[in-house]
Amino acid sequence: MSIAEKTFLGSLLKAEYLLKDTVIQPEQLESTRHQELMRKMVELKRSGKNIDLITFTTLPDLESFGGMSYLSELLSFADVEKFDGTEKLILGLWKEREKRNILSVAAIHDWEIAKVIAELDKINQLKTEDHTSLQQALANVYEAPWEDQAALKTATTGIKKLDEVTGGFQNGEVTIVAARPSMGKTDVMLHFAKMTGWAGFLPLVFSLEMPEKQITSRLIASTGGFNRAKMRDPKRMLTPTQKNKWSDVIGDLTETHMQIFDGAGQTVAEMRAKTRKLTHQFPRKKPILFIDYLTLIHSKSILRRECPFTGNGNIQIPENDGEGF
Repeated sequence: MSIAEKTFLGSLLKAEYLLKDTVIQPEQLESTRHQELMRKMVELKRSGKNIDLITFTTLPDLESFGGMSYLSELLSFADVEKFDGTEKLILGLWKEREKRNILSVAAIHDWEIAKVIAELDKINQLKTEDHTSLQQALANVYEAPWEDQAALKTATTGIKKLDEVTGGFQNGEVTIVAARPSMGKTDVMLHFAKMTGWAGFLPLVFSLEMPEKQITSRLIASTGGFNRAKMRDPKRMLTPTQKNKWSDVIGDLTETHMQIFDGAGQTVAEMRAKTRKLTHQFPRKKPILFIDYLTLIHSKSILRRECPFTGNGNIQIPENDGEGF
């Protein structure tokens, strides 16, 4: 049986206060015996009893846990000082088992990729270390006034004054573009998208209202400087000069590598799955998500998480590059 699990349970026997603080749940242990033993510890603690060898000697089902000899063996593995590291190791092993189980079940039941990604995401979000003390945070920036700051890799908005104010689009940042109806929010978003594409990023446009054909038409019109009304019938309405310019505009827009998803009612889980898929197809490009618009996102996802944003437009650079799936 896992030495890590023996060390974990032995530490709980030696220092029972750890049971109240641990993030590990009984079902996250691999050994069935260890799961039952931890459940018994929780039961004893809730009933106000001590968790020690003396208490276990009074249990009628002691032998189902291996008897006193096995409990004594667990106690010999106890290492309270390394308890945090042991927790982290056990949680990591559990995650790997759960991922394998998810992939096996997904193959048997032919799950959609969005559901697979969502379930794997749920596993990855569990962690034991998610805090920083203010003391450490301050120590990290103590020398800032005397050190050259590392250049941040940001995506330009294509508007110099806006970049000066916002610093461009940055890692893990959410930007909301809000305005009254018919004020040009979608056109502003598409401008941002193509500019970030030309800057070497991967713009992913999730259009929950406007169809792809209309988005493409707007991009061509804005890039070529064409009147949008002429895009309804380019053959008849474009001038010879504009027609000569057409292929150059198409070529320029192709260089953005922009990806358009125009399905209505898309969920957060679906958008996440599509993002990860495209990230693997373009491993050298950082994805930036453009969502038009937020209140049309279908709130029901596999993990039953509500979209945390409100507004009419959203641009986000995901922190996760898609590694690990």
